Amino acid sequence: MNIIIIGPAHPLRGGLASFDERLARAFKEAGHNASIYTFSLQYPGFLFPGTTQFSDEPAPTDIDIKVCINSVNPLNWRKVGKELKNLRPDIILIRYWLPFMAPCLGTILRFVKKNKHTRTVCLADNIIPHEHFPMQTQLTNYLVKTVDGFVTMSGAVLQDLKKFTQKPAVQIVHPLYDNFGVQISKLEARKHLQIAENQPWILFFGFIRKYKGLDILLESMHLLQEKGSDIQLIVAGEFYGDRKPYDDTIEKYQLKNVHLHTNFITDSEVKYYLSAADFVIQPYRDATQSGVTPLAYHFEKPMLVTNVGGLPDMVPDGKVGVVTEPTSEAVAIGIEKLYAQGESHYLPYLQIEKQKYSWAKAVESMIVISGISQTN
Repeated sequence: MNIIIIGPAHPLRGGLASFDERLARAFKEAGHNASIYTFSLQYPGFLFPGTTQFSDEPAPTDIDIKVCINSVNPLNWRKVGKELKNLRPDIILIRYWLPFMAPCLGTILRFVKKNKHTRTVCLADNIIPHEHFPMQTQLTNYLVKTVDGFVTMSGAVLQDLKKFTQKPAVQIVHPLYDNFGVQISKLEARKHLQIAENQPWILFFGFIRKYKGLDILLESMHLLQEKGSDIQLIVAGEFYGDRKPYDDTIEKYQLKNVHLHTNFITDSEVKYYLSAADFVIQPYRDATQSGVTPLAYHFEKPMLVTNVGGLPDMVPDGKVGVVTEPTSEAVAIGIEKLYAQGESHYLPYLQIEKQKYSWAKAVESMIVISGISQTN
């Protein structure tokens, strides 16, 4: 079949772009034609909290990526929609993570549906956003009407979706991020990052937004420092919001055990951070699913997650990590529990559990939910 993904991809950067590119490869591995239509303008500057939306890394050479969608230009939506209508792909799969994208994506799909051939599938990262967005219900309804089937990666999003539609929907597990290279030795990774080689290191990874609870983790590091623990935290990711409250906490408690690597982490650097860590910490206040979890699975790193959203479903407590309440005291105790059990306790469970996180299974689910038989 001919499948087109609409969503972030190179030259855009970040987890969604990495996912979409890996998904296109997975469709090709399954024997389909797959390409990506991505954004020439994804966000206007005032909506983008980071430093730049664009990657410095070379473009993939094995994926057809067309950079052509302007998220704020209705004339562009009409042009792209007509082009895709005339191409008559079997399936168009769109990424939906923010109501801001609904007018653009919903309008494009309205043109596409006029060909009476293309089936439309929405991979919904969020249906209700983590942070309130103006007219979010109306905007999401506008998009939902154009979609034939939905795929979510958490039960929480699936439940949110049921508030909008009873159209076919399926929940899958977030496939492994296996496109960042293989695990290397801790010693090599720590030398590369220029961090102490013989100390215990935990990792907070990814864009820093309020709902991800870094403030909770900083308070936990204060509690551990007060107890004389030598556990060190590396924070790897770009601030998406005001960094001052975090700096103020570090200054208030004179946290010597917190090390900020708060530039954007390029794809080629990811393996060093995950390989250097003993454990990955996700102290989220709110969550649907997390791309950090399948990344930790790929590098076989035990995790601490908080008991919010779909995170506990992805991290069986006591087997591949620890589940705690989203408080600084609980997270501090959870970190100590990880070290008390030791990495070797969790590794066998990680190796078994990660087998569920298959790209082939994700691709099959997306095709099935489209309503198209693969024998067509």
